[in-house]
Amino acid sequence: MFQERKWIPAVKVCVDIIALQLSLYLAWLSRGFLSFWWPLEMSNQTYWDLALGMFVIPLGYWLVRIYPGYGLTTSERLRRRIRATFVFFMIFATSDVLLEHTNRSRGIMLLAFVFCLIFPTIIQSFVRHIFIKSQVWGIPVIIIGAGKTGEYIVKSLIKDSDLGMIPVAILDDDPNKKGNSIAGVPVVGDLSNASRYIGKVNCALIAIPGAGRELVVELSHSLPFFNITIIPDLIGLQSLWVEARDLGGIIGLEIQKNLLLRRNIFMKKIMDYTLGIPLFLLSIPILAFISIWIFIVSPGNPFYCQIREGINGKKFKVWKLRTMYPRADTILHAYLDSNPDAMIEWKTFFKLKKDPRIIKYIGSFLRKSSLDELPQLWNVLCGEMSLVGPRPFPHYHLEEFNTEFRLLRRSVMPGMTGLWQVSDRSNGDLARQESLDTYYIRNWSIWMDFDLLARTFTVVLTGKGAC
Repeated sequence: MFQERKWIPAVKVCVDIIALQLSLYLAWLSRGFLSFWWPLEMSNQTYWDLALGMFVIPLGYWLVRIYPGYGLTTSERLRRRIRATFVFFMIFATSDVLLEHTNRSRGIMLLAFVFCLIFPTIIQSFVRHIFIKSQVWGIPVIIIGAGKTGEYIVKSLIKDSDLGMIPVAILDDDPNKKGNSIAGVPVVGDLSNASRYIGKVNCALIAIPGAGRELVVELSHSLPFFNITIIPDLIGLQSLWVEARDLGGIIGLEIQKNLLLRRNIFMKKIMDYTLGIPLFLLSIPILAFISIWIFIVSPGNPFYCQIREGINGKKFKVWKLRTMYPRADTILHAYLDSNPDAMIEWKTFFKLKKDPRIIKYIGSFLRKSSLDELPQLWNVLCGEMSLVGPRPFPHYHLEEFNTEFRLLRRSVMPGMTGLWQVSDRSNGDLARQESLDTYYIRNWSIWMDFDLLARTFTVVLTGKGAC
């Protein structure tokens, strides 16, 4: 049975201390480099004061419970980390003003803040990935209920290993289910077996949505586990940014539809332009080089556009680098007619792993690296797309989805990248695409966008799948 490694939090604290000190050192070097243009006398005392202060930041991380951080999504973990870091630097800056430390460099502090947001987050993500691969990340959890909800919970927890909640056993009073297993997790018997896990497991999930109030209350009182989570019959509803409310002794769930708030829409636009403008400028020489390469290999316009559906159903032109030969549709139809297996693959994913339309070498490279999507930065600057959001599908692709889902997609701006791209990319079928896009729209936050952008760079660098 999986056991929690008690040393994981200590390792994470040590990693953060090292990463924070590295961030400060990089900030110090960067400010020294900039002093050529903006002269500044930097005292060693300033550096050592900040270095000492860096040891306090992990205390803030501990208070917001990201050590070890089991049960937290990546975006929630990022939100807590950024807030704790911001509070520390605000306290440090305020103390400088109150103590009249006018000799300190505000530039060093600002650079240190930026680096402290970036490097510890990246390093912790890398360390967590190693823990997951080594099968030491997580805590054991007991699932109460072996029905459809219990099965869904088990499979979800196993798939989302980053949460760190490892199902080790399932309890159910139905004697016919004893001895069975769900995704390799055994159904060990009825609820009386819970006592076997005292001291070994601290967390239980009650996954019996059909149970009455009295049974749920009884279980919450009688189960011998420190942490008990009740899974209500609300699968498919928003799951992030939901808060419990005490309404005169009655539990209420407050759901915030973030993308309906004007300030969040404004914040998302600010992020698009703040990141989109420099990314577009940096992409110009890359686009010029690739365009010439495409033209040499396959004469013709290196760019092409397709009409896609945007917010509120408005049609717009999506720009891409051309990765296919001319008359691509004719080539595709001929290939599908002569290859039944390819026809099945096309109807399932609307993509082919061996696509005869793709220009040799350059086309495959662009798709693998997703560089063919770079021209869409222009769509972002034109206000037709966002950096992050549901991908704008072709018309034939959209027709395969139901009306309700299409209306949901129309309520938000389409994006260059999204949850589906970083999770499955070309390996996700229609059902998976619908599930992930729905999750993103209902659970959106600025933290999720930052997380998806960071994961996009990782996916592109590793060349996993194709967008």
